[in-house]
Amino acid sequence: MSSNLHPMLNVAVKAARAAGAIINRAALDVEAVRVSVKQTNDFVTEVDHNAEAAIIENLLTAYPGHGILAEESGSEHGAKDSEFVWIIDPLDGTTNFIHGFPFYCVSIALAVRGKIEQAVVYDPIRNDIYSASKGRGAYVNDRRLRVAKRIRLQECLISTGFPYRPGDKLKPYLNMLGEVMSQCAGVRRPGAAALDLAHVAAGFSDGFFESGLQPWDVAAGSLLITEAGGLIGNYTGESDFIDHGECVAGNPRIYGQLVATLGKYSKFAGAGDKASVRQTLQDDTAAGDIASTTLPADKPTLKAMKVKTLVTGDSGPQDAPL
Repeated sequence: MSSNLHPMLNVAVKAARAAGAIINRAALDVEAVRVSVKQTNDFVTEVDHNAEAAIIENLLTAYPGHGILAEESGSEHGAKDSEFVWIIDPLDGTTNFIHGFPFYCVSIALAVRGKIEQAVVYDPIRNDIYSASKGRGAYVNDRRLRVAKRIRLQECLISTGFPYRPGDKLKPYLNMLGEVMSQCAGVRRPGAAALDLAHVAAGFSDGFFESGLQPWDVAAGSLLITEAGGLIGNYTGESDFIDHGECVAGNPRIYGQLVATLGKYSKFAGAGDKASVRQTLQDDTAAGDIASTTLPADKPTLKAMKVKTLVTGDSGPQDAPL
């Protein structure tokens, strides 16, 4: 981390470490952690609540006049009308945490009049602090972060997040995923958007895209990306994206190539693009229906082949698949 930390960033780092200590203690006996379900496949644990309480206590002790927007408690803490709002995800990757899958993090950002100015993403497993202050660069611990330099999408590793809630639009996502998979070297789905964005900022992956995200998933990561020389926005490339529920990030060249692919799937896409996506989905569905009705007829059953052999003596090609 840079030696002359902004004082507000210092407080955020301290808060993130306090939350990380709670998470690491609980991870020693994850089976004992109490889990409840917010909605299908959307879990919250006592660890989320305890980590969030520790973060809020640290932040409001230092800055009692600031506002809070936190995943579990919303805006019930802090000042309601402050120009300074801390955006907090106490444990991004709760599903991973519950299973002992080692990919989760703490995410804390400070918005000043709606613009992100301070950011911390803490990986408690590796004890890595990713941090950024607007205009001062992004760091992991003491090392300056830069996005990866690859400029051809076919050489790139792209991370994403899968739809998991009821009502998530699976078909358009699978089409999107199929397009990106066919254009790049590999797609990964680690399961914590804030840490995925930190990894893009660090150059561990070349780009990221996901739908259905909340401000606390992307607020801190967005500043890490831009301070590391990357771009982040919605699928059509608009940079004012935090409340849009869709996010794409990468170095400027890869970002541009991803936007070219993903733009038509954006809820902000033009009518023509939306119509073309709808047509593609209809064509896929129709093709699926045709395939499902014609395949069995084209492929004779073993019994039918035996009958044909008995009646005609013709067993067909010897290497015909059964």
